[in-house]
Order: sequence, then structure tokens, then C-alpha cells
Amino acid sequence: MKHFKGSIIITIIGLLLALYLGGVSALYIVALLAILEVSLSFDNAVVNAKVLENMEEKWQERFITFGIPIAVFGMRFLFPIIIVAIASGIGIIDTFNLAQSDPLGYKEVLESVEKLIFAFGGAFLLMVFLSFIFDTEREEQWISLIENSKILNKMGKITGIQILLATVIGLSLMFLTKGYNISLAYFSGVFLYSLISSLDKVLSVNGVRNGIVGFLYLELLDASFSFDGVIGAFALSSDIFIIMLGLGIGAVFVRSLTLLMLKEKTLAEYRYLEHGAHYAIFALSIIMLLKIFIPINEIVVGTVGVIFIAVATYHSIVENKKVKVLVD
Repeated sequence: MKHFKGSIIITIIGLLLALYLGGVSALYIVALLAILEVSLSFDNAVVNAKVLENMEEKWQERFITFGIPIAVFGMRFLFPIIIVAIASGIGIIDTFNLAQSDPLGYKEVLESVEKLIFAFGGAFLLMVFLSFIFDTEREEQWISLIENSKILNKMGKITGIQILLATVIGLSLMFLTKGYNISLAYFSGVFLYSLISSLDKVLSVNGVRNGIVGFLYLELLDASFSFDGVIGAFALSSDIFIIMLGLGIGAVFVRSLTLLMLKEKTLAEYRYLEHGAHYAIFALSIIMLLKIFIPINEIVVGTVGVIFIAVATYHSIVENKKVKVLVD
């Protein structure tokens, strides 16, 4: 419970602000948005905890301390405004004024560039999963039919297999959409992941991640998860402050979950939790790419992630009991 004290305080403040801004209806919407954000980003918390395990303690603390305002104000408020400003070419200040004075107009502009957002976020998350599934140093395996298959093992020996597969998908996306901007957004996501991954390998010392690179990676990962929630939030409200409050509360709880898993060594106890999170990330990346073509409800996205996490947790508990019986 100690890891959630700050989240509870921020939640109370956020709910009171929502009540002040829009009454009971706004309070209800903020609560729904917070739940949506947590359900969409639970797997994010798992991956965050795994990344933080290999970072210096001071950078672990900085991620929790500075990561909260960045997650709430940066990724859930400023970042969508910046994206709309760049994509529409109307300027950041004008976009902010539009969001305040004409929320429906802002929503329309955001929706007009959502395919670019889905392409970038889907590509980045796809690279996260491919790097995990082709990690030759990973000892623990969950779904042996996939992770220990001959095809996967042979493919894993190919240098740069992640880039190769991502490129094939990107070229297929280019052919299907015939959209230059969508392809550019997709390959930007692939490039950015590859750049950060390369810097991480070069700057890491004795298995300890470089703090700045690790911090940037976690924030980009958080951004990729937040895209879907920010766009989907407009189905409940067009008020950017209400959206920020709801998603911000959810983001703070995700940070608390990350801290809990990090300090309590949850990933070591639940051996397949990391696997479940990455399969959920893969599902989310595919869904984001599919949303370029067809609408998919955010409830579906959140449910898929929760199912993977729940099954991985249950399987971890079962395996731990088997090991305990053998030891006894």
C-alpha cells in the first residue's frame, strides 16, 4: 500500500478538480478514463519494471519522480497538442487555443492524423516485441510452441531479423495504404526504437543501462501506450483538461504499479509476467496497425492486455507450486 500513497493523493485531487470543472458527470468520466488508462497500460508497468531493474538506483528514482509530471502533463496533455500542431501545420499555440475554444474542432484535427499516430506507435511497440521474442540470451520460456520452435530459433540467428520483419510489414503497409505519410510515420517508429536500442548497447556498462537512454526509452514506450488512450478518450469527453485528469490519474497508478513490481521483485516471483506483457504489447501493436484500416474499440484493446497478463500470472503461480512440491 505504501507504493500507492502518492497515487491516492493525486487521485483525490484530480477527482475534486473534475468535480469543480464539470460536476458529477465530469467526475464520472475522469474515473472511467483512469480505469481505461490502467487497463491499457498494465503491461507497460511490467515492461517498465523490467527495464528499471537494469538501471542505476538514482535513475530509477528519477523515472518515478520526474516521470509522473512528464506522463501526466507531457504525454497526456502537451504531446497530443504537439502532434496535432505538427501534422496540421497550425502551430502549437493556435492548436492549444483550438483545444480550449473549440474542443470538437480539436478532436476532428486529432482524428485526421490518428492513422499517423497508430502507424508510429504500432511500429515502436512491434519492435519492442520482436526484440523480446528474438532475444537469444533469454532463458525463461513461456509458450514453448512459439518461443522454442525451430522456425523461430533459425530466424533468431539472422542478424537484424527484427528490422527485416518490421521492414516487410512496413512495405506491406505502404502497399495497402498507398500513403506516404503513414509509411513515414511507421518507419520513424522503427528507426527511433533502433536508435535508442543501439545507444543503449553502446553506453551500457557491465549490464547496467545508461540512465538517460533508459529514461528516454521508457518515456517513448509510455507515449506509444498513451496514443490509443488519448484518442479513445474523446469518445467520452472533448474537454482536454478532463481527459488529462482521467488519463493522468491512470498514468500515476501505472507508475505506482511499476514501483511495486520493482521493489517487491514481482517479476522474479511471477516468472511469466514479463512474457505476458510482451505478448500483450504485440497484440496492441497489431491492433494499432489494424486501426489504420478499421475502427476497434478501446475496451477490446484493454481486455486483450488484461487477459495476457492474467493468464501469465496464473501460469506463474501454477509453475511455482510445482517447483515447491519438487523441492519439498
